[in-house]
Amino acid sequence: MLAVMSRWEELTGGTSGEDYAARFSALAGTRRDMHGEARFCATLMPPGARVLDAGCGTGRVMIRLAELGYDCVGVDLDASMLAVARKEAPGLPWIQADLATFDPGAVNVAADFDLVVAAGNIFPLLATGTEGAVVSRLAAALRPGGLLVSGFGLDEAHLPVPPSITLPEYDAYCTAAGLSFVGRFATWDADPYDGGGYAVSVHRR
Repeated sequence: MLAVMSRWEELTGGTSGEDYAARFSALAGTRRDMHGEARFCATLMPPGARVLDAGCGTGRVMIRLAELGYDCVGVDLDASMLAVARKEAPGLPWIQADLATFDPGAVNVAADFDLVVAAGNIFPLLATGTEGAVVSRLAAALRPGGLLVSGFGLDEAHLPVPPSITLPEYDAYCTAAGLSFVGRFATWDADPYDGGGYAVSVHRR
């Protein structure tokens, strides 16, 4: 059976790591805050907590969390993105894997994370039809009481591709995976969600 190509692979060809890193480096040069996701996660768990960065890309979020004292593991399917992450932080654990089939035990990683973060429009860029499987896999990686945090666009203004998942659908996948809703925000600065085109969601195992 052939693997289904993700929307990210269709968009980038899986070779965009250096370009992606350069874009964020340019943004950082404008003094724009680049660490909202890490700061948000740090409000949920104390330093020392185990964090899985699901769809870690070039490692921007995870590297910052590691700097803040978190015990982090990064997972991504895109080898070009991981190559940048490994160059930026060679001492951190970077794993190449498909989130839809990710098994921590298969790569000698304990499935007892305090927090799983899926930032950067991970869910709208998955292979169509795998969203529920990904939520299930990420939920299974959490310890009881652990948190799944995701942030993604809901309309074309906030996505590089047409929208593919709604909040009710995402919440339903979380419920099916045994997660309960904790809260929802409009930004990584925890602004109240007002029905806009981007949402940060928190669910608990």
